[in-house]
Amino acid sequence: MIQVTAFRWVPPFAQGSVRDIRVRWALEEAGLGYDDHLIGFEDQSTLGYRARQPFGQVPAYSDGKVEMFESGAIVLWIAQHSDALMPADDAGRAMVLTWLFAAMNSVEPYVAELATIDLFHPDKAWAKERRPEVEAFLRKRLADLQTALGDRNWFAGDRFSAADILMTHVLRDLRHTSIVADFPALADYVARAEARPAFQRALADQLAPFRAAEAADPRLVAA
Repeated sequence: MIQVTAFRWVPPFAQGSVRDIRVRWALEEAGLGYDDHLIGFEDQSTLGYRARQPFGQVPAYSDGKVEMFESGAIVLWIAQHSDALMPADDAGRAMVLTWLFAAMNSVEPYVAELATIDLFHPDKAWAKERRPEVEAFLRKRLADLQTALGDRNWFAGDRFSAADILMTHVLRDLRHTSIVADFPALADYVARAEARPAFQRALADQLAPFRAAEAADPRLVAA
């Protein structure tokens, strides 16, 4: 059985964003069952978990044949064995690979810098000074991204692919802002991806232990 590590609970701002959702979504699209192995923040620094994930993050992945960490690599691994996420022809596969890496390398750093400022350092003087420039750079990158998408539904071609899992997740990390709404094609793209039943199942599965933890300890809701 495939096993994916995930957190028992995270603060509300991170719910729906923790990167195990990328892997859950890929597995759902591929029609593969899995178990989630839930860990707490106290487990991140243990020698046992660091042997699986050197940085103490989630997810870590195992399927009886391989053990992996890094969500992008895991999604790519799953996609390479799934017709639902990766086309069979070389040109199609090359385009999926291109956009998968574009999501992580050409878009995510801009998103992550803004999210870091907004979510972790909003009141710091340096953050207030830096934020306008970060947002300007991000908006330029999103304009380029929207132009590249054009009138297509998905980035790598006519069909949904692993690249769209990564790109959608990256863009979702801006949902604490209204920035994506200023790019209508990208907003429609995210909504189209989020409407997929596989995403809805993945999101529900990630949120379920958080809700259980909050029901058991209501103080977490205010954390």
